[in-house]
Amino acid sequence: MIDSRDIKDLHPIVASLAKTLIERAKKELGINLLITSTLRDNECQAKLYAKGRTTPGPKVTNAKPGQSFHNYGVAFDVVPVINGKALWSTSGKALEIWQSIGKLGKEIGLEWAGDWKTFKEFPHFQYVGGLTLKDFQAGKRLP
Repeated sequence: MIDSRDIKDLHPIVASLAKTLIERAKKELGINLLITSTLRDNECQAKLYAKGRTTPGPKVTNAKPGQSFHNYGVAFDVVPVINGKALWSTSGKALEIWQSIGKLGKEIGLEWAGDWKTFKEFPHFQYVGGLTLKDFQAGKRLP
């Protein structure tokens, strides 16, 4: 089962963008970002999809196996570390921090799931280079 947190498991373009986001967050915002997820195989994706459905806990994804950009190495999740603690909250002052991180990500060319209309996912960033999920499912990949 693959459930990686290693930037090296991302497509090289996405890995470079992830590194840039981490560096800019530190330099421009004074925030350390911790990568919490990169590449996921279908087995791991199935376990995440089951949460809040067939296993205990809140729903954490709407993506079934093969329907997450994590499955193709073009998405990653981060969490800001503030005063030595991961900041998972998205309300109040925390929302401002997430919005600042999202803005940086978008400036460097990433899509930020905090902008999604439904199931906003503040930790999630991806770069698909114009490809759709159907393209990835059909075997197309970033150059």
